[in-house]
Amino acid sequence: MDIILLLKAAILGVVEGLTEFLPISSTGHLILVGDLLDFNDERGKVFEIVIQFAAILAVCWEYRAKLVSVTTGLVQKQEAAQRFTFNLFIAFLPLAILGLLFGKAIKAHLFSPVPVALAFIIGGLIILWAEKRQHTEHIGSVDDMHWKDALKMGLAQALALIPGTSRSGATIIGGLFFGLSRKAATEFSFFLAIPTLTMATLYEVVKYRDQFHADDLGIFLVGSIASFISAFIAVRGLLRYISRHDFTIFAWYRIAFGLIVLITAYTGVVSWSAA
Repeated sequence: MDIILLLKAAILGVVEGLTEFLPISSTGHLILVGDLLDFNDERGKVFEIVIQFAAILAVCWEYRAKLVSVTTGLVQKQEAAQRFTFNLFIAFLPLAILGLLFGKAIKAHLFSPVPVALAFIIGGLIILWAEKRQHTEHIGSVDDMHWKDALKMGLAQALALIPGTSRSGATIIGGLFFGLSRKAATEFSFFLAIPTLTMATLYEVVKYRDQFHADDLGIFLVGSIASFISAFIAVRGLLRYISRHDFTIFAWYRIAFGLIVLITAYTGVVSWSAA
């Protein structure tokens, strides 16, 4: 097995795990880092499917007690479990429907470094604006959410169809706008990632099924382990961080990162593809 290829797999696995659940866009980072590592072809797309699923498993493991409780509650027909599951379903629908309608067009025109960089900057500015607003909390826990709250979160998540926007960032910041506490908005974003990313993974597996080869098992394994561990660390770290801080640091990171990409693209320092 090519050591350099395994190193690329490990790097991309860490990037996916650290960025999937932080408000800084995993898709955007994977496009940019994959471009730098020259690993953004069809083989790279299949690899991203695998490491994304590993990141999902990290969230499932972190919230295993909650997931078991909800599953048991559904079997026992408990109202709280039914409401929680229904809310996730409602929140999942907007992105699923809009993704099927416009996904191909978005990938054809926006999945390149410069549009991603612009989305990074705009998203950062929105976060700064959101943090300067006065927050009025109406919902302190994900279990207190109404289906209308879930629908609003789902509409916010749909903005993540634009690469560089950040699925978690859209839902978390959207949650703050809609009156959720930081903890409730963040945790609902994590829970919503499970059905959203699982369905996206299954769709991509079917779409690229001919690209899966046994020879790639090594890079799949290395990337998945790196993604799982880094995602687990990111989820726990973010929950601890928001208990004492806001999201301003992520906004400035997004703006700085986006500006670096734009400057290097237009000065020719980095030959970004489709730049």
